[in-house]
Amino acid sequence: MTVRIGIAGDLTPAYPSHREIEAARGLLGDDVETSWVASDGPGAAEIVAGATAYDGLWIAPGSPYADDAAVLEVIRCARERAMPLLGTCGGLQYAVLEFARNVLGSPGTHAEIDGVDDSNAVAPLACSLVGQERLVTPTPGTWFADLVAGEAFVGMHYCGYGPTQKTVTDLTENDWQVESSAPDAPAEVLRLKTHPFFVLSLFQPQIGAIKHGRVHPLLHAFVDAAHRGANSEQSHAMDG
Repeated sequence: MTVRIGIAGDLTPAYPSHREIEAARGLLGDDVETSWVASDGPGAAEIVAGATAYDGLWIAPGSPYADDAAVLEVIRCARERAMPLLGTCGGLQYAVLEFARNVLGSPGTHAEIDGVDDSNAVAPLACSLVGQERLVTPTPGTWFADLVAGEAFVGMHYCGYGPTQKTVTDLTENDWQVESSAPDAPAEVLRLKTHPFFVLSLFQPQIGAIKHGRVHPLLHAFVDAAHRGANSEQSHAMDG
């Protein structure tokens, strides 16, 4: 059956990461339908209202978004409704903010938007990773380690910000797992263990779509989760 993936963000062809997403859309399978959901358009509000049926949401890079509040609400809905979600770069940052604010009850500020402060859940990385490759090392025994057969790999980044060490500690004390690490950042991949698929990455798994015609296994795992969720919904509907 066809699965529908919403790419929440503001498509900007000038961004290399967005050009790679456009190329990656055709590599996810013939039974995968993708569409961009602009943060400041009606689509985001429709997701929150339950008026649009997506099987998975990809929170795209490119923050700050045209409507940050709308993106945070989309993330909250995916988390609370057990909808598969993949957040990359800016998507990771905003998913961390959403959890910090709505679950941990912290101010959950973002240094890029709110200024550098002790309340920052997301702060500048020790070294900017805009257009940088670096080694991503899976945490032994984790879901992500199984996905990449335990092998470290080089990931491309376009990030200047990431969760602080305190934020990562707070997350791991509240059902999150650090799935991989990298130099100069507390976490490279994060997963909410109590959710069917809620995975965040600093590296951008779509990179390679243009040059090599392939994407990182993380994207395929996300699509597989969307398939499982869609099949489960269909089964419930038939049972009803």
